[in-house]
This record gives sequence, C-alpha cells and structure tokens, in this order.
Amino acid sequence: MEKIASFTIDHLRLNRGIYVSRKDKVGEETITTFDIRMKLPNREPVLGQGAIHTIEHLAATYLRNRPDWKDRIVYWGPMGCLTGNYLLMRGDLSPRDILPLLCDTFAFIADFEGEIPGATAKDCGTWLLHDLPMARLESRKFLEETLLKATEENLNYPE
Repeated sequence: MEKIASFTIDHLRLNRGIYVSRKDKVGEETITTFDIRMKLPNREPVLGQGAIHTIEHLAATYLRNRPDWKDRIVYWGPMGCLTGNYLLMRGDLSPRDILPLLCDTFAFIADFEGEIPGATAKDCGTWLLHDLPMARLESRKFLEETLLKATEENLNYPE
C-alpha cells in the first residue's frame, strides 16, 4: 500500500509547531489540514489522555464560536500518537494565516476556569476522562514556548 503523507514526515526532526499536513480539493473548495504539534515526537512524554481530551473540547468549542473564523472550522481533534491535534479548515491557508487564531485559542484554554463544555455523560462518550489542570498547563507551555516565539522551524516541516 502507498504510504500516507503524514507517515513521510521525519518525526525525529519534527519540532513543536503548526504545519500544513495536506490540502485537499472538495469540489471548488480547498480544505487545509493543519498538524498542531504540541510535543516533540519520540523525544518527550506525550500529552496525557485527560489533558488532550480537555484540549479537544475547549479548542473545538472556542474555534466554532469565534465569529471571524467559525465558518471555516471543519474539525479539531487529537492525534492518535498524543503529540498534538489536527485542525481542518476551509480555505487555502498557511500556518502564518492561523498563528494569531491559535495563540488566542491556546490562551483561552490556558486561562479557562469552570465546567468543561460537553463534559457530561449525555454529551461525551468518555466524560470522566478530562484533566483541566494539565490541559491548562500544556496549553500555556505550547503558547509561551512555541506559538509566541514561532520561527520557520515551527511553521514548516523539516526537509
């Protein structure tokens, strides 16, 4: 079988950051898939399941409620390897286009207090698997150490 694009990235050299994983045409529209890499693959501990689940709930809710971006959000969800998330958006976009949006998103999560949206037995398939303190800590770390200091290394896959 043909190797899929995400398995062709050198994960031993991949930094934390925002990367274009792929761009797909759906009719006349382009869907951009972003790799939101919060951890250094194979070089540091992954995100805890409760933390990444909480990040998913908060980021998806925040992004889908942003008046200036909500019509472009298709999907936000965790990677199976637990080193980050995928964000699918309508439009032919670059990491620089969404860097301010992701700074706002991770600042929102880092400062979030209260009930996690959708974290009830009725609304979520694993409603007890949440960890707001770790979601806040991981989001602040990603914001301060990566997003606010982003260079080309954090916005383009390694060659």
